[in-house]
Amino acid sequence: MRTAQNVETRSDRRKRRNRQALIDAGYQVMAKKGIDAATMSEICEVADVGLGTVYNYFASKDELAMCVMEQVMERLAQRIEAVTNNFTDPAQVYAFGIRNVMKAATTDQRWRWLLRRSEVIAGAMYRVMGPYAIRDIRQAVAAGRYHTEVPALAWRQATHAIVGFSLAVCDKDVLPGKMDEAVVNLLGMVGVGREEAWDLAKRPCPELPGE
Repeated sequence: MRTAQNVETRSDRRKRRNRQALIDAGYQVMAKKGIDAATMSEICEVADVGLGTVYNYFASKDELAMCVMEQVMERLAQRIEAVTNNFTDPAQVYAFGIRNVMKAATTDQRWRWLLRRSEVIAGAMYRVMGPYAIRDIRQAVAAGRYHTEVPALAWRQATHAIVGFSLAVCDKDVLPGKMDEAVVNLLGMVGVGREEAWDLAKRPCPELPGE
């Protein structure tokens, strides 16, 4: 039974809509310009929210950017799932997923802002994308394709490895063409032998649906 304390008021609804409008506007503006170049005034204009009230919802642009990144990650996970729902090999699902996370992290301007804050972005990846990734690892383990006792630990380690590879690519210390090798190394964390991991890494990689 709903009580007076948990009934959403008109003011609550307005605040929730404004906050989400700012996140959605940040999602659009930061995708085009990157997080550093995006301005709060431009984001407020797109969101149709007054610049003077934006700080009622977010203490800083960095805080808004973090919320945007969490939405970016959630939508990426959903786009990956739209493709992998058609896969028949459980081992291919996670392999496809980690490849596309690395692809996004090395090509999407919104990701680059956080790559140097490794503990922040790795933590966000673990929290937001973890329900998908850990489930995929568990299903591959159940099918006998992966061999790891703690899927959650494997994903936590993978998030830091993904950040490290992506940062190295962005700094031009590693070529983007080494992504297959990175996928193979990450599959090793879940108990896949190198020969089999290379087979998974080299399989066709369908395009993700648009955002």
